[in-house]
Amino acid sequence: MTRAPHPEHGVEELCAAGTELYARALREGQVDGAAAEAAPCLVEFGLLHPAVGNPGRLEPVAPAVALQRLLRASADRVAGERLREQRLAETFEPLLRIEGPRTASADTPALSVISGIDRINEAIAAAMAEASRELLAVQPYDGHNPAGRLARSLDRDQALLDRGGRIRTLYQHTQRHSPAVTARYEQLRGNAEARTLDQVTERLVVIDDTVAFIPANESRTLALEIRHPVLIGHFAVTFDRLWHLATPMHRAVQPPSRDGVTARQRTIAALLVEGHTDAVIADRLGMNVRTAREHIAKLAATLGSESRAQLGYLIGRSGILDQGA
Repeated sequence: MTRAPHPEHGVEELCAAGTELYARALREGQVDGAAAEAAPCLVEFGLLHPAVGNPGRLEPVAPAVALQRLLRASADRVAGERLREQRLAETFEPLLRIEGPRTASADTPALSVISGIDRINEAIAAAMAEASRELLAVQPYDGHNPAGRLARSLDRDQALLDRGGRIRTLYQHTQRHSPAVTARYEQLRGNAEARTLDQVTERLVVIDDTVAFIPANESRTLALEIRHPVLIGHFAVTFDRLWHLATPMHRAVQPPSRDGVTARQRTIAALLVEGHTDAVIADRLGMNVRTAREHIAKLAATLGSESRAQLGYLIGRSGILDQGA
């Protein structure tokens, strides 16, 4: 059986397996080399070393010795960074005295690209820490369990509410019964509202009408941090229009069907007529492809369609798209 890869960590965050094995080595004086395969970090950090005369056994370095060595290495790194700062200041000092059209201090850029999910979350958290008025968020379903993401943002969002701020979030209808989403709004205290729509835009975060964040690639590992007031205003107006079309979360129930066709099926019918594939329809409506195909099959059965091409024709002739959602 293949062993799970050892998680990367620093010596200041010693893993559970490493802590347990190092403690055993200190109590017993040595451990079998094979035992360290579950915690290779101990050898990497110099906490275990091969026994003299028996390389198959590993002996522990005394904790006091290891600690002093690690503290010394940390102090050397700090000193090195300080020296680097000094050299940077010396290098740029004469350049800062040059006068020219490009030498004046620039304002915060209107558009910035942020790379990496951790850095994106840090940028949003920093903007939220300064917020005092309102957070607008569009959270489309991305096929992953949102519980972890929502839990991480709970304290951050509660802090805004405690400062008298407001939170409005748009989800897709498919998320209205999500345990993670429901639990989130049961825990938040203050002016936090959620509404749902069949289709929402891509992920969007607008904070205090000052800064916005949107994905910059499909995997959402890149994001744009936007501080241009015209773009911020556009996002806020778009959000408000969607907000007024949306259904409050506590009333997000499916409207009754008309002529045997539900509101969800009418939305799917409109997307079919536009020529979208099953996968695109599922993504737009926040559901998996199998569920989307089940809705399409029910729609086809209701309209008496025997093929995909015939279904498009029957949708147009039925007039169901003229009934509204």
